[in-house]
Parts: sequence; structure tokens; C-alpha cells
Amino acid sequence: MSAKAISEQTGKEFLYKFICTKPPIQNKFKYARLRPETDWDLLVQEHPWLQTERLVVKPDQLIKRRGKLGLVGVNLDLNGVKEWLKPRLGLETTVGRAKGVLKNFLIEPFVPHRQEEEFYVCIYAAREGDYVLFHHEGGIDVGDVDSKACKFLVEVDGKLGEQDVYNHLLQHVPENRKSILASFIVGLLTLYEELHFTYLEINPLVVTDAGVFVLDMAAKIDATADYICKSKWGDVDFPPPFGREAYPEEAYIADLDAKSGASLKLTILNPKGRIWTMVAGGGASVVYSDTICDLGGVNELANYGEYSGAPSEQQTYDYAKTILSLMTREQHSEGKILIIGGSIANFTNVAATFKGIVRAIKDYQTPLQNHNVSIFVRRGGPNYQEGLRVMGEVGKTTGIPIYVFGTETHMTAIVGMALGHRAIPDQPPMASHTANFLLNASGSPSTPAPSRTASFSDSKSEDTKRTSRSLKHTIPHEGRARQEKKRGKATTLFSRHTKSIIWGMQTRAVQGMLDFDYVCSRDEPSVAAMVYPFTGDHKQKFYWGHKEILIPVYKNMADALKKHPEVDVLINFASLRSAYDSTVETMSFSQIRTIAIIAEGIPEALTRRLIKMADEKGVTIIGPATVGGIKPGCYKIGNTGGMLDNILASKLYRPGSVAYVSRSGGMSNELNNIISRTTDGVYEGVAIGGDRYPGSTFMDHVLRYQDTPGVKMIVVLGEIGGTEEYKICTGIKEGRITKPVVIWCIGTCATMFASEVQFGHAGACANEKSETAIAKNQALRDIGAIVPRNFDELGEVIKNVYDDLVCKGVIAPAQEVPPPTVPMDYSWARGDRFGGALDAAAKQFSKAFDSSLIAMDFVNKMKKEGKLIMGIGHRVKSKPNLILNVDGFIGVAMVDLLRNCGAFTREEADEYVEIGALNGIFVLGRSMGFIGHYLDQKRLKQGLYRHPWDDISYVLPEHMTM
Repeated sequence: MSAKAISEQTGKEFLYKFICTKPPIQNKFKYARLRPETDWDLLVQEHPWLQTERLVVKPDQLIKRRGKLGLVGVNLDLNGVKEWLKPRLGLETTVGRAKGVLKNFLIEPFVPHRQEEEFYVCIYAAREGDYVLFHHEGGIDVGDVDSKACKFLVEVDGKLGEQDVYNHLLQHVPENRKSILASFIVGLLTLYEELHFTYLEINPLVVTDAGVFVLDMAAKIDATADYICKSKWGDVDFPPPFGREAYPEEAYIADLDAKSGASLKLTILNPKGRIWTMVAGGGASVVYSDTICDLGGVNELANYGEYSGAPSEQQTYDYAKTILSLMTREQHSEGKILIIGGSIANFTNVAATFKGIVRAIKDYQTPLQNHNVSIFVRRGGPNYQEGLRVMGEVGKTTGIPIYVFGTETHMTAIVGMALGHRAIPDQPPMASHTANFLLNASGSPSTPAPSRTASFSDSKSEDTKRTSRSLKHTIPHEGRARQEKKRGKATTLFSRHTKSIIWGMQTRAVQGMLDFDYVCSRDEPSVAAMVYPFTGDHKQKFYWGHKEILIPVYKNMADALKKHPEVDVLINFASLRSAYDSTVETMSFSQIRTIAIIAEGIPEALTRRLIKMADEKGVTIIGPATVGGIKPGCYKIGNTGGMLDNILASKLYRPGSVAYVSRSGGMSNELNNIISRTTDGVYEGVAIGGDRYPGSTFMDHVLRYQDTPGVKMIVVLGEIGGTEEYKICTGIKEGRITKPVVIWCIGTCATMFASEVQFGHAGACANEKSETAIAKNQALRDIGAIVPRNFDELGEVIKNVYDDLVCKGVIAPAQEVPPPTVPMDYSWARGDRFGGALDAAAKQFSKAFDSSLIAMDFVNKMKKEGKLIMGIGHRVKSKPNLILNVDGFIGVAMVDLLRNCGAFTREEADEYVEIGALNGIFVLGRSMGFIGHYLDQKRLKQGLYRHPWDDISYVLPEHMTM
């Protein structure tokens, strides 16, 4: 997630250290922190002012409205503080529906002041900028500040001057306080921006003749900005919401998550609960929680969590064993349930992740049996058949009841089965076969004849309206720049002629796009070139059907776009550190009209700048934190839609009549599955991404679909958090949207939990009632959108609307024909490769250490210089930290040894690194392994075998499993 709440103590420390204002801030760092185990004598020794001043005491545990709840002790001496704490410290209390133990308290000096010296100030982030709220009456009785306070919007990249504060916020403030408050508010906003706050509230802010006093403060920061703010933030502690304990298992998973390129999340809701989940995907995990609660399981739901982003077998094992350990600690009279669910993955190798889960199940076989655990599994995606087979086998060998289902079963059907609301089928239905996976029999390198280019409802001329080779490329660069400022965003983003550039060495994604192009009978590949700054210009080999082709790779974007003027789409696989700069650079070229940003974890302030720039230039951004989108028969972004078996099963090789938009990438693939089974298929689908501020919104794409003749109905999968879905309400009400809209907002379970839960996506958290999924679903239903009662009904509702449109003659389904033959995709099986980089790693890290650089600054410095960091696992691309690989670990460990063992001088240690001694150790180890392999081959009387490459590039008939 991005916006995370911090304690009052942490927030005040940031303010005291870094705010720059004319009026002095009083009582800086003057506080004492108290816990049940605190020794009072030591506390007084450390803070002698506790014995001489009047005091204020309050819990610091993310509790709102503490004053109203009687949780602030005011104007007390030290003995009075102790007496006030007796019925509170270490004892359980109820705040709203949440029960928790009061165990973290702040003691601060009491500030004598008059009521008229109390003020209210708040700054919070929105898509369009940061709002500053100010009210001349602060304190516990401030009331509804949203309706009473003066409000001023500081637009993205805008500035706030003291005169703006005077004119818009301080109308009701006494003249003798205006100058002080204006300076403080300007300084507060600067602090807010520089330290990447997303919310900062001070109530009351007291201003006296002595200066400014910050009495009570609540704040959130953008946790994804850690790599930018690390030197100022330090190590930030993010406390859990009141009413939920911080479990060591949660910290363990958070640590795994931080060290992984994948996403691993765990929140323990009820450790004694009967129902446990292990769900793949940020969106899918919310849907499963919704369904469990909808079927009456809210009080027995033990956890919320998700794993996604292609975790390794080991990472999945570590995650799974943590869940199994937690659920087998206490018996339950009815036994326990484990739901291993997920949508249809786009790129995660299901078999690899399931192997990790299977290892954990085997390790916990006896505890699972003793606790009478039943396991229900549903999954789809790359190599899912093998994953399900392995899962089924472990059920048979261990005797643990494991019920296994694939894409033929509705995603959440296993929840009904697990809770007894739905019968468990004896033999799950097998998925229908849609492809024969054979090469083109003619042997021609050309693409196969198209099977179907459009539905009967499609506009036949649409693709001809916009070709990638448009006249705009004949306009001089300066003229294009002037023209760019005037142009609007395109209704049609992709066609059968769309050409794109891929930023990043994402060979698997590129091959997947080429395979999709081939099966869609495109004339040419959709990928024109790749850009990768860390290598020189060269060419990369790929397959177009069974023919080898070369795609150029450029060191910089300017060269790539100059040599490929037909390109108008960028797919940006840059890491969260590089995605902003590379996107800004690309938008300086007017030929680019659409950019997909894949990276998760880009700081919100940077994303909002990209949005503003894209709006000014008429560029559509999909993402960040997205898998992309797909236009069947035309174009797909990166890994969208998964492997070819799913492309064919969901009929994504030709257009249908239904367009959709969702936040989640995994759920977008699930929508492909649902829509293909209930209608004539998908016309276009986009996953806008899970961040709070996606580059394009639900409404942006719904309006595109409304204006696209080939789209006859629209499906939207909304989500808890934000208010974008209300714009669809407005569009329907005003008549701007006239096509049928089927919409469901996930996250309905959130209002059933006693404490706040941050779901998998950064934007999936409601800050007020209107942002809840229940409120949005009701508003959409009231305005005339077609809203099912739950996610289980979504497919049925889509089918009913589609059938009605067919009956009315709005849709005339085209005759289905078999898809073209295509080669099997084995790219998922390619493993990582690494070699000796010990010397280089040792040199780089030693130099950084000697320069007193912290890790974050070292990484940022290398990025700016465009240099690879040796000894780093470069596949870790969606987290702000990088992981040492074997080379890096050995390199830095050997440097430590050489420098500190006492056997070498500093100069001798550095000389050994310079002459290549460390790489020599690497070569020695590899040589021993090779010799051993060679001798083993001799012992077995076998030759050294190398399988011919052309023999492993073949294809299999569909009925043969991998």
C-alpha cells in the first residue's frame, strides 16, 4: 500500500526536525513515551521536566477523537498522570466497534491558552493536487470541518504563497495572528510535500505570543517514497489500527515482501477463526473476503492476505507455512477451512507457486489432520493444470481433504462449497479445449488467415480511421510540439496496426505479445523496438510463429523513436525508481499517444505529476501498478491475458461486443473468462491499476467505450476507496452514458470489520462512508446501472443483459470458427542466469561504503549514472530495495574478510580485489562443479549431453499436458 498512518510521535518528530517557518515552534521534542513495562524512575531521570511542569497524557495508537472519548488527561502533575493512567494503561477498552489494549501513551507539557488561540489546519492529497483546510476555531468541538473550514487547492506542481493563505484561509483570524499562521501554513505544506505526506492534520494548533504549539497531530505518509525520503525518515514504524494487534507473523511476511519482487501481504483478523485464506492477487483476495462475509463467515474469518507478482517456490513456501502454522495452533469444534483461491493469473507460474504450497502442506500434514482442516483450491493461469494436478496428488498422499478446481469453476464457487452453501461436485467439469496448438501445416512463415476479424455488431471502418502511419509524422518536431498542446486524448487507443516500444529487457512479455499478434493474424508484430539503457544497441531474437525475427534494442528512447516514427505506444516496464523519469522523457515526443506503466510502488506525488503532464499533452496513461489491457484481435499490453492457452480459451483472438475496465490485473483476466463464457466475448479490456491515482480513470475508459460503435455493453469492476465510480453515476444521470453498464464494486466486507483493513491495492481503503463499496454499489443501483447482489452473480447478470441485447437485435453474434494454429509457449520455463560479478560487486560496494553512502543513496546514484549494480538481483523491480544475489553476497563478504581479518593491510586488501582474486574464487568453484559433472558422466558411461535447441522449440497437441 502507499498511504500509511504513522504515530503522533513520529509525525511530530518529522515536523520538529524539518519544518522551516518564521515563527518559532515551541516544545520541540519535549515528550515522554510510556508503555506498561516502563520504569517510572528511569523515565523521570531521562525527562526531568516531568516533575516540574503541568502535563498532558494521551494514548498514541491511531485513535480518532480522543478528547471526545475521554482519553486525554489535561493539566495534571506527575502523580495526577499516574492516577489517570491506572484505569487505562494496559487495560482493554472499546473505541467504536474496535476492542483493544491501551499500551502506548505520550506525556507532553501542558500549554496554557485561551479558546480563541486554538486553530485547525489539515492538508490532504487528491488527484488534482493538495487541499489545505483551515478553520479559525480548533479543538475537540471543531465539528464538521469539511463544511465549515476554508479550503484552498494547491494544484499539482503549484505553489502556495503567504498571500494565498491570507486571501483564502485567514478571513476570520485576528490580524495579530495572520502573519504567524500564514508563515506556518506555507512551511507546513513545504514539509508535507518534501516528506511525501498524504495527510496531515493538526487540531488544535495553538498560537500564542510565545509562538506556535502543535498539540494534537494525525498523519499519513506515502510509504512507497521510502527510497526518496529514507535519509530523512529513517526507519519508520507503522502501527496497526487500534483494535488489531501487531503479530510477529505479519512482520515476518512484511519482511519477505520487502525483500521480494513479488507482493506478499498478511493481516491477522481473528487468530481463533475457522476460515483461513491464501489467495493470489490483490483484487481476488478482496473478492474472496467479500464472499466469505456475504455467506455469513465474517466472525470466523481469520485473516486477510494475498500473494501475487510471480513469487518463487521458496517465497510461496515461506508464506504458506506461516499461514498453516497460525491456523493449527488452536482447535475448533467444527474443524477448519483453508481457501487457496485466485483469479486467472497473467504471468505467475501457478505450478511453481503451488509447489511451494504443497511443500508446506507436507510439512504440516499431521497438524492439518489433527485440526480437521479441509482445503479448497481454485486457480487458473500459466501452467495451472500442472499446479492443480500436484495439489490434487498431495491430497491423496496425505489424506487431507483437498478439493481442486480450475477455470471451468466460477472463481468464488469454492467459498460456497467450503461453507456448506453449495454442493461439492464429485468430478469437476473439465475445461473445454479451444486450440490444437499445432504449427501452420503449410510451413509458410506468414500469419494464418484470420478466423474472425469482427463481430457483426462491430464498426467495420474503425481500424481504418486511425493508422499508426498517420500524417502527423510528416510534421516537423517543433510543429508537432505545438500541435500536441491542442490535441485531446484518443477514443481508439489500439488497432491492428498499432506499433509499440517496450522499455526494459522484458523478453517474455515481448514474446507473449508476438504470439498474440500471430494468433490474431496481424500482418506485422506489434513490437517495433525495445529500449534498455544498460546495454549498447543490439538486436534480440524472438519468434513470429515458428520463424525467427530480430527486434532492435536501443540504449535511449530518442534513437528508438527517431528510427521508428510509426510507434505511438510505450509499454514501460521500468522499475519504480526509473518509471517516472522514463515516462517523462517519452512524453516529450509527440508521436506517443498511449503509455502503459507496469511498475507498482511509484510515489503518489510523482504519479500525479505524470497525470498532469499527460492531460496537457493528450496522452493516455494506463497504470501504474497494472498488467495493462487487451483489445482482442488487435493488440495486447505485455503479459495481459496470460499464455496462449488462456488467450484461446477466453476467445481473445477476435473481438466480441463487451468492453470492460477494472483496477486489478488478475481480475481483468477473470473478467475475460466470465465474459467469454456468457457473451460473444471481449471487445476491449483495461486494468487501470491499483494505485490511488491511476493514470486514467474508470470514467475515461467508460466514455471511450460509449463512443465506440463496436462496444454494445460495458462492464466495470470497481473497488472500495476513492470516488471515481460516482462519476459514472453522473454520466448515466446526465445521459452521457447510454449503453448498458454492469458494475460491481468489490470490498463490501470492509464495513463488517471492527478495525480498518488495508486491502491489497494501494487505493483499496475507504477514508469516509462514501468511499465504501456498499455506498457506491447502492448509488450506482439507484441511478440505473445494473448492479448484481454480489460477485457470484456477476456472470449471470452479464449474461442476462447480453441475451437481452441479442433479442433486441442490438448484437448479432458472428459465427464462431476455430482459432488459427499456434505454437505452444514454453517461455515460462526459462530460468534465471547469473555469472561471476564478484570483483565488480566488491569494488562498487566498497567504494559506496568508503564514501559513507547509505544504500538508498548508492542505488539512486547508480541509477542516475545509468550503471548496473553488480551483484544485485535485477529481477526485483517492484520494491524500493534491491537484493544481493550470490555474486554480490560473496563479493561484499570477501571484502569484509580481507579488510577486517587482520592478515592484510587496507592497500593489500584492495589490491586483491583489483587483480581479480574474487572472480578467481568464482571460477574455481564453477570449475570444480564442471569437473565433477564430467567425471559423473564418465562413470555412468554417458556422453556430455546437449539437447538440440530446435527440438525444444516444438509444439505439442492440446490433449498432451506439460
